[in-house]
Amino acid sequence: MSWFGHESPTRLIAIRHGETAWNVATRIQGQLDIGLNDRGQAQADAAGAALASETFDAVYSSDLLRAWSTAQAIAKPHPGLEVQLNMGLRERGFGEFEGLTFKEIEQKLPDQAMQWRKRVPEFAPDGGESLRQFRDRVLACVNAICAKHPGESLVLVAHGGVMDVLYRAATQLDLQAPRTWALDNAAINRLMWSKSGGL
Repeated sequence: MSWFGHESPTRLIAIRHGETAWNVATRIQGQLDIGLNDRGQAQADAAGAALASETFDAVYSSDLLRAWSTAQAIAKPHPGLEVQLNMGLRERGFGEFEGLTFKEIEQKLPDQAMQWRKRVPEFAPDGGESLRQFRDRVLACVNAICAKHPGESLVLVAHGGVMDVLYRAATQLDLQAPRTWALDNAAINRLMWSKSGGL
């Protein structure tokens, strides 16, 4: 018997969208709808090719263009598999940080920048989400999706912040723990979900 007991775990492949020009410029995208650059589209196509021989029951994506375009490239080798959009998979809402580079945030909003760097769970940029709100939103979304697909294989295409939330949930890391892992564009991450244990 596996550690999942009698449950059939849901297998997840979680993928961050391909590169955008704003990623290169260290500009905060948040929920602004920025498309892939040429390198990002190539990364998405490469992820699709890498997963072409695998079988999936569903592909879910953030409704933002950079994630949707990546998901389309992954679904393309699988005829009849439609990408299902879900706003719950969106990047964290960064409010007035959106459109600014890391350097501009430090210069224009130093007090808020410090709280952001320290990963203060209740801090929200003006007009944005707190880290705790974001975490709760993403996990509620992913739990609801997985609960509909017991024992199946899913692809979730989303954003760096979403990948961070999933990694922390799977490894039981605190929200404020420093990030010591990479969140590369179009990287393929494999997780398991069960009704009793979550990720």
